[in-house]
Amino acid sequence: MEIRVVNLEEKARLINKLHKYKLIAELNDYQFKLVKAKREFVWHSHAETDEVFFVVEGKMQLAFRDKIFDLKEGELIVVPKGIEHKPICETECTVMLIEPKGTVNTGNTGGPLTDSELEWI
Repeated sequence: MEIRVVNLEEKARLINKLHKYKLIAELNDYQFKLVKAKREFVWHSHAETDEVFFVVEGKMQLAFRDKIFDLKEGELIVVPKGIEHKPICETECTVMLIEPKGTVNTGNTGGPLTDSELEWI
């Protein structure tokens, strides 16, 4: 593995298409992914793993069945495995996700919003 510095702002500037997940780093079996988003996503969960959402730019909401969290730039939230959630980005934001390699963005829901073509930037 090559040792390198990853600058989140620089990587975010390389993303020019919304809703396409980009790989920026790996740690053991975990991947660090960046995505630019502006949409309400689908309700889903990940039965086998926790998931981290870190807001790099902008703001977003993370909805749970009983509560909605407002996240702004520089904040993160950990979603425990098996907990249903729905990301909401009313304005464009950049989010870093940290999750095990092979984790599907739509979790148990699947469907047309599944992004299985991850690209390294």
